[in-house]
Amino acid sequence: MRFWLGASFVDTDQFVELARAAERCGFDTLTLSDHLFYADFASPYPYSRSGRPRWDARTHWPDVWVTIGAMAAVTTSLRFSPNVYIAPARDLFTVAKQVSTAAVLSKDRVTFGVGVGWCKEEFAGTGQDFHTRGRRLDAMLPALRSLWTGETVALDGLPELSISPTPARPIPVYVGGDSEAALRRAARLGDGWIGNRIYTEEQLDPVLDTLRRHLAENGRTEPFDIIAPLAVLPDADTYRRFAAKGVTGTMAAPWWLATPEEKARYGEGTLELKIATMERFAEEVIAKL
Repeated sequence: MRFWLGASFVDTDQFVELARAAERCGFDTLTLSDHLFYADFASPYPYSRSGRPRWDARTHWPDVWVTIGAMAAVTTSLRFSPNVYIAPARDLFTVAKQVSTAAVLSKDRVTFGVGVGWCKEEFAGTGQDFHTRGRRLDAMLPALRSLWTGETVALDGLPELSISPTPARPIPVYVGGDSEAALRRAARLGDGWIGNRIYTEEQLDPVLDTLRRHLAENGRTEPFDIIAPLAVLPDADTYRRFAAKGVTGTMAAPWWLATPEEKARYGEGTLELKIATMERFAEEVIAKL
């Protein structure tokens, strides 16, 4: 079981020190989320009962790839992934160059966590068609893999072309989302899957069954990573049970479970609280697996 640090909603000035601490504590990957702007969205947020986002205009959403570049510069083994990057809200070449450059600068420590997104307004803001986003992502992923080789690529309507720099190793592509379409896309085009909710065991089991069905239908027999955020209290035995189900990684933000004593000592939302709870999580959970 590998542990991914879920760093959504973190203030921008905390990320560099958070990355240093995550590497020291034994986290495998640090993740951050992707949003372009805040507004009074008409699009319903799919992960709350009210349909309203859990954040407001004051919440930081730093650019994913700039932030990964800064964190990569102060670490040597920690990996990075967006959870998830809304690629079809951008054009192909913007995505290709951003991800490739981050992979090169980090010395191949980038995983491309990608999804179709839910916010129609963000697509309107970048001039991309919201309603064709799934179809366009399906076409984009093979094109990105080709571009990231650095070899000459033939794309419709363009002269033969290539991009540079490109990484020394293939960039892993993990598809996010638990809809039928997302699971089908992950099984057909991805190297792994990232869950987009915090799952109880009862919620996760049918998702895994559907994912395995799609993997079998696509003849996939090679290793396939499953990163599932779990609605469990941190416990080594519990994580071993999920590993036996095929879950290869999970996501944690230990400060969400800070004790009252920790909050009183370090203060709500502080970098000090985050690092203290990460160190406790590393001692009580990561070190025992």
